[in-house]
Amino acid sequence: MTFTKDPSKEKARLRWLPLDNAAKIYPAARSKTWSNVFRLSATLTQPVDRAVLEEALEAVIGRFPAICARLRRGCFWYYLQQIEHSPQIREEYSYPLVRMPAAEVRRCAFRVIVYQNRIALEFFHALTDGNGALVFLKTLLAEYLRRRYGIAVPAEQGVLDPAQEPLAEELEDSFQKYAGSRRAGRKGTDAYRITGTRETGGLRHLTCLELPVEQTLQKAHEYGVSLTAFLCAATMMAIQNIQEEQTAHRCHHRPVKVLLPVNLRKLFPSASLRNFVLYTIPEIDPRLGRYSFPEICRAVRHRMGLELEPKFMSTVIAANVAGERIFAVKIMPLFLKNLVMKAVFRRVGERKSCLSLSNLGTVQMPDVMKPYISRLDFVLGIQATGAYNCGVVSWGDTLYLNLTRNIREPKLEYHLSQVLQELGLKPLVRSN
Repeated sequence: MTFTKDPSKEKARLRWLPLDNAAKIYPAARSKTWSNVFRLSATLTQPVDRAVLEEALEAVIGRFPAICARLRRGCFWYYLQQIEHSPQIREEYSYPLVRMPAAEVRRCAFRVIVYQNRIALEFFHALTDGNGALVFLKTLLAEYLRRRYGIAVPAEQGVLDPAQEPLAEELEDSFQKYAGSRRAGRKGTDAYRITGTRETGGLRHLTCLELPVEQTLQKAHEYGVSLTAFLCAATMMAIQNIQEEQTAHRCHHRPVKVLLPVNLRKLFPSASLRNFVLYTIPEIDPRLGRYSFPEICRAVRHRMGLELEPKFMSTVIAANVAGERIFAVKIMPLFLKNLVMKAVFRRVGERKSCLSLSNLGTVQMPDVMKPYISRLDFVLGIQATGAYNCGVVSWGDTLYLNLTRNIREPKLEYHLSQVLQELGLKPLVRSN
């Protein structure tokens, strides 16, 4: 005797989840010209077999109910609903991170894109952060390689078993769990913003600076900082140079600030695959005079050393979750919440930094997978009102620094390359 599944019962078992604390702002902040989308991609050594990838995708989506989801609108908050079937695999666009319209987000809030040897995943940020997305990419790649080449891939190094039920801790909103009893302040001055001739039609330029990991790490240690701090300092140096070119009088200069996402899973015992990232924002004030590179490194190192510890971050989490716990906010209709959150985002959301620089670090995978993967890329979407963003990831011996911009002039690419060369590094520059 055979049994058939009742579609109505299958649909009833689909999970729905309230948005995590960090994700709540993203649907409200969306506009007709901007959606908060980022990309993770893997370039394989052989062309992608789309049929096998479709099978692998269908096999893993049930393991990630909070990521393989659609955005739904409730009376008081948005929420996520698990999708029933995998989305259709797409062809590559002429440029990455094409705006994700509201109608698309309501059907499925992530994309799977294939181009020759490359598998790219693009996520609406309300689903997850770069760390959760990386676990999804690893698991999808592992399932694809199993089916394509018949290899046995162990569930380790961030690869999950698709046959296993999702764990409760993977679906939790860790912001609610680790909020402290005291709140951090929210004061901060507006930062300098790079300007230029804005591209039309949503066009995005992508430029990748490739650096040898060991040489870059050695250079960072010469200045007494981590790799992330070194890249942040180099970016701040480049932005300082751009501002000096664009603004002659130092008294009119603005602070140079770079927003560094912090993976809170390294500070708190969380296994969440949802958003669990906050930020530290190193800064210099060029109105006080020109900063040398060692001075910028010290500023970055001290800011990171002060803020990247659990006690401080728990106060920032507390400040972020406090608003949604107010009874009046809980019962406020969603359309009013959207108006308030959009206004707050426009006033303080991105004006406090020049750009984001998000480093996923060196990616580890099971040894059996490594011969099939030639490179990885992490690409951030442009800020809503900014010109640039930067995503960094290391695979093997190479660090890939991806700069996205929506202006015609490649100002930051030029100046950052120049700064790195002056520091003794020779980046290989590629562009779309």
